[in-house]
Amino acid sequence: MLNPEKIGKIVQIASVLEVSGYPKPGNVHRTRDYDDMVFEDFLISGIVIGDHLRHLSKRTIENKDDLSKIQIGKAVLDAVMETNEWIKTNTNLGIVMMTFPIGAAAAISSNMKELRDNIDKIIRASTVEDAIYLYDAINIASAGGMGNQDEYDVTSDKAKDELRKNNQTLYDVLKISAPWDDLASELTSKMPIIFDYSYPIYSELRVNNSLNKSGVLTFLEILQKVPDTLISRKYNDEVASEVSLKTRDLLKYRDLENFEECLHKFDNYLYDNHLNPGTTADLTAATIMVYYINKEFEKIN
Repeated sequence: MLNPEKIGKIVQIASVLEVSGYPKPGNVHRTRDYDDMVFEDFLISGIVIGDHLRHLSKRTIENKDDLSKIQIGKAVLDAVMETNEWIKTNTNLGIVMMTFPIGAAAAISSNMKELRDNIDKIIRASTVEDAIYLYDAINIASAGGMGNQDEYDVTSDKAKDELRKNNQTLYDVLKISAPWDDLASELTSKMPIIFDYSYPIYSELRVNNSLNKSGVLTFLEILQKVPDTLISRKYNDEVASEVSLKTRDLLKYRDLENFEECLHKFDNYLYDNHLNPGTTADLTAATIMVYYINKEFEKIN
């Protein structure tokens, strides 16, 4: 079981390392700002969420026998609300959604198998109020794609009443969103992308590569395998698949001297065409977090 103080620091480290990846194609990074958000916004966002995950981790330890009481939805909302005090755009809702269940599970786990199982238990033990807190967080962050379909439309004034009436928990609304949102899919299926694919890749890369190169290559490996669902929602599945195919072609040059030049060209292409693989960035941050949590498990085992 990891100390909540340590867990809070790990989520800050994972968030900062993810956005620092350079040049991470299509997203904000240390030499690429966007009109509505800049690199420093993400650094600030990564710092402010640490306390909220620490508090959630403590509640998880206190309520390990009844995980419905940990108020994971409130933790997400609180983190988004504080972020909104510092940053006026949505920089970290996806990262918070992915990393908070991981962090909470780490507080009651001693190894990777327990971690993965406890993430699933935490999500399945969620309540209707957790779902309502999430809807509030989505609206504050002005984030699209989660529940904004016909069923339990996140933008509808009646959505909360409908959730209560039909006893729809956080797990339930995530399950509804899973077909079109990979974050929701990960959270309701024991995170197969993270645990079975990207975490092993990142761990292997860290053996002989820098933090920066490991993060960027992991981001690209996820993107080439899993079409980004943020791009899918903004455009369509075909555009997202095309980006993944271009990423796959790019990775063929990973061992050549001009690979960084190719990376910059791809970054410019995505930026010029407003193609932002935001879901992939969130998955990368979660991957880095799992890596550091396992490093702590290795120290105590």
